Amino acid sequence: MGVLLKVAILAGGFGKRLRPLTNDRPKPLVEVGGRAVVEWQVEWLRRYGVKTYVLLVSYLREALIDYLGSGSKFGIKITYVVEDEPLGTGGALKNAEGVLNDSTFLVVNGDIITNLDVSRLVSELVGSNALAVIALVPLKSPYGIVRLGSDGGVVSFIEKPVLNEYLINAGVYALKPEAFKHIPEKGDLERTTFPKLASEGLLKGVVFDRCYWRSIDTVKDVEEASKELELIKF
Repeated sequence: MGVLLKVAILAGGFGKRLRPLTNDRPKPLVEVGGRAVVEWQVEWLRRYGVKTYVLLVSYLREALIDYLGSGSKFGIKITYVVEDEPLGTGGALKNAEGVLNDSTFLVVNGDIITNLDVSRLVSELVGSNALAVIALVPLKSPYGIVRLGSDGGVVSFIEKPVLNEYLINAGVYALKPEAFKHIPEKGDLERTTFPKLASEGLLKGVVFDRCYWRSIDTVKDVEEASKELELIKF
């Protein structure tokens, strides 16, 4: 992890699907299992030696700045980059190019809780010609699945299984500074930058199938994740 100096946290979204929890706070400050999402992220990333944070903020940014301050109370250093108008995930990152373009860095969506090993992303990146590496996790079905026998009879019910054959973007990335050449001033990484890098053979993925990962998108996610986090060693 010696090559990794910074992490950019995408913290500017409106969190509409989390209302009313986000009426007076941005998504990273929504409490899950007794602590804010961003606190879970800091605890996770500090384990890998990440102490320099760049928060890309917009909606209700004052609440986030007041809560985290300089980062000293968490043992980290925080720089804030303000997004004055919605720019998308790519545009928000491009807006922070001046403070991120001096080294390899991580990018993390501000609404996820995970304990995946970010050092694997960095190792994969520095050892290849890729400009970005994305974390991938198996898809967990939001629904229970019913299995039928050949005669049409119900054989079994499986409650929200993990579908290992389908991989989804985990919202955690490692990038080289050269990737900024492919990042738009407005638009999303997932729809612009990553497809372009993939088409040029400059994007790699690392699968994490033995970690905890949860995207906090709805009030139901908050409730379910709070219960899950009580049962796992984070």
